[in-house]
Amino acid sequence: MKIDLPLLPSPRSWRFFALLLAGISFVALFSLSLLAGDKPSNSLSPDKGKLRILINGTQAGEEEFEISRSGSGWTVRGSSQLATQQGSMRISGNLSLRPDGSPLHYDWTTQGPKKASSTIDFNGTSATAELHVEGMRPYSQTFTFSSPRIVVLDNNLYHQYDVLAHLYDWQKKGIQTFAVLVPQELTPGTITLDSVGKQDFNGKSCEELVAKTEDLELDVYVDGPRLMGIVVPSSGVQILRE
Repeated sequence: MKIDLPLLPSPRSWRFFALLLAGISFVALFSLSLLAGDKPSNSLSPDKGKLRILINGTQAGEEEFEISRSGSGWTVRGSSQLATQQGSMRISGNLSLRPDGSPLHYDWTTQGPKKASSTIDFNGTSATAELHVEGMRPYSQTFTFSSPRIVVLDNNLYHQYDVLAHLYDWQKKGIQTFAVLVPQELTPGTITLDSVGKQDFNGKSCEELVAKTEDLELDVYVDGPRLMGIVVPSSGVQILRE
């Protein structure tokens, strides 16, 4: 069953994992939210907020998230609700980070036309995922990366770009490339960020980050370290923090 909701581009030409496509096509959405303060920072801070997901000016969903300390590391939680013609879809993700921002554990679940869930454990430069899809046998897969500084950027969970934004070196600036794992697609990839300076966005002077993959460009507007909005020019998508 295909979700009848305008599709948004995924971080590359990353194909949806075949087992998931057997029962459902997930909407590939992006997220980026930054934390409170005066200037962008490379360190995470506690934060809590809500994002509105707009497609061509019409609200298509919303997302709530929270970033909190967990011992010496961090816990990043979020849940998005999307309206489709088949009904409501809810996607939740829980990410545990080491003090340096590298991932330790991640789990996600979807509730909607098809139920699915997965857990992913990170160990150095490797990650092992176990996928559960309703009505199908569990599936496991291991990924290897060139660095343990892996960024988790999952479909439909915009808040996870908080971590990516804080891994960006704001003092150095320039184009910076990051290894990425898209858990719902069980697919690795890369993404680049570049700071292009102050821009006017929605009546405010904001710092703009441009995120690029092989086939996608996102414009991210930040007022200090707080996200003010994300624009995907090719799809008419906006993400606005309330």
